[in-house]
Amino acid sequence: MLRSFLTIGTYIRRIFPAVKGELDQWKAYAEQIPNLALRMQALASIRTKTFHALGGAIYALYPRVVDPHPVIRFVTALQTISDYLDNLCDRLGVLDETAFLQLHLAMADAVDPSRELHDYYRFYPYQDDGGYLTALVKTCRETIRHQPGAKLVIPRISHYVQLYSHLQAYKHLAIEIREKKLQQWAEQNIFTHSGIYWQEYAAATGSTLGMFYLFAMASEAMLDMKEIQVIEEVYFPWITGLHILLDYWIDAAEDIETGDLNFTMYYDSSDQCLHRIQFFVKQAYQQSARLPYPQFHRMIVSGLLAMYLSDPKAMDLANRKKTVALLQCGSREAWLYHRWCLGLRRAGIL
Repeated sequence: MLRSFLTIGTYIRRIFPAVKGELDQWKAYAEQIPNLALRMQALASIRTKTFHALGGAIYALYPRVVDPHPVIRFVTALQTISDYLDNLCDRLGVLDETAFLQLHLAMADAVDPSRELHDYYRFYPYQDDGGYLTALVKTCRETIRHQPGAKLVIPRISHYVQLYSHLQAYKHLAIEIREKKLQQWAEQNIFTHSGIYWQEYAAATGSTLGMFYLFAMASEAMLDMKEIQVIEEVYFPWITGLHILLDYWIDAAEDIETGDLNFTMYYDSSDQCLHRIQFFVKQAYQQSARLPYPQFHRMIVSGLLAMYLSDPKAMDLANRKKTVALLQCGSREAWLYHRWCLGLRRAGIL
């Protein structure tokens, strides 16, 4: 436990400032975007979703990573692409599946330097971003290109990018078609992950954590494909599913008001939802024992609980009992991290 506390201390002191430095550079670039609508969404995605990049950058401290800077650079750039595209699909009144899939070619190009670059805005009504999205893509490509184990992880990261891209395209369609489209897509792919519901599979595809871990693994040249297979079995669906289910759970009341899709609404009751998330918590902890450096991954799981359950929406009167119930499924570390996150939120750091 002492080692994980020291890691968290290093994370806050060293990784946080480095991520914010990267984001400041992208913010400066975004401020020069010619198209007003694109500029506003680029800046909003950085301003309101900084904690996504901060969270993902924990993999810069994975024990096999010698130099944390490439991980920080890649995580920040890819997460910025993800958050920016999410805004473009969600906030500008566009409901075009073709446009959404074309936009998300940016993520596919970002993680595979062998691909040709695309015109990402080809079918999108707003066009001129002054090269912002392409610059993010090129940063990811150059960073992953120089990872010693890149050839082995690029196909696997690309696989998860493809799943993520289809999720984003389908879940932002018109209300009357999005649920059917998502459910059919998830049920066609879920056969290798028995024991989970379609909405849990879909949620698991919405996390970038597996991509970041695979990138961190590529810091070494000698990778074992069997080890990568175990990594994927543990992260997908258990850790990535927990990540996104927590995210949706804290936003449930807000999404009901706005009409936004929320995967936690597809359970039979709020109690079933709680029990399923508790199941994912337990599985995430148990499955982490199969991974190299299991304590590191237990720290990730505890950090997810702490980060999301310290959100003010999780701490209000309507959710507080269920928040406690979820934390009780976690480790002692989760409770401590939760207190730390509450303090970081009060200080405006998160």
